[in-house]
Amino acid sequence: MEWRDEGLVLATRRHGERALVVELLTREHGRHAGLLRGGQAPKTRASWQIGNRLVISWRARLAEHLGSFTGELVESYAARLLDDRARLAALAAATALAASALPEREPHPRAFAGLTALIAALDADERWAVAYVEWEMALLEELGFGLDLTRCAATGATERLVYVSPRSGQAVSEAAGAPYREKLLRLPGFLRHEGGEARPSPGDVLDGLALTGFFLERRVFAPHRQKLPAARTRYVDVMRQVLTMASV
Repeated sequence: MEWRDEGLVLATRRHGERALVVELLTREHGRHAGLLRGGQAPKTRASWQIGNRLVISWRARLAEHLGSFTGELVESYAARLLDDRARLAALAAATALAASALPEREPHPRAFAGLTALIAALDADERWAVAYVEWEMALLEELGFGLDLTRCAATGATERLVYVSPRSGQAVSEAAGAPYREKLLRLPGFLRHEGGEARPSPGDVLDGLALTGFFLERRVFAPHRQKLPAARTRYVDVMRQVLTMASV
């Protein structure tokens, strides 16, 4: 069997003395692993860093086999983020989430498009921290656990939505949620249905990460007795440090 596709590198691990097992998120074949012969050679390994985009070919005798990859580098993002601790941590978190949450060998073209857009934003967009939260929101929806942030769960109101119910994943208005605000999750302004903020505050970004992290852990990982990937936890720690320093 053989196919050709476009892929983003999610993870690599050593295999023997010279090869790597590479995990990709591909446009048409979903999350897919394969053996990269000679992948531990420095020049080859540089092309297969997490986040890099390649045109790849996969070959195997049978469909259920691991198979092997060959590929041509299209875009090298990892090298351009090495000097930015926060953006590099975001890249590691996003690829780790995709590798852990998406089912293997099942096409998810929207997830591929979303991760491609996020990685491009990490490279060039000043609103990349917001784009990261939006990526996690989209991942929840892609996995069938999307949040309903369009109207209040209690009253049906569409304005002043400032909370999210941890039980239902629905928005809650300021008035309806006031008596229970200690038990509700905060809805950052940039995710509100009535329109986002031009310049989200550091607190808004952290609220967004807390919101998506809660539902990723509760709905995606906990049912399989798993925790959020360590790279995602490290990213939140880095962002908390960076945003706290920026607000001083």
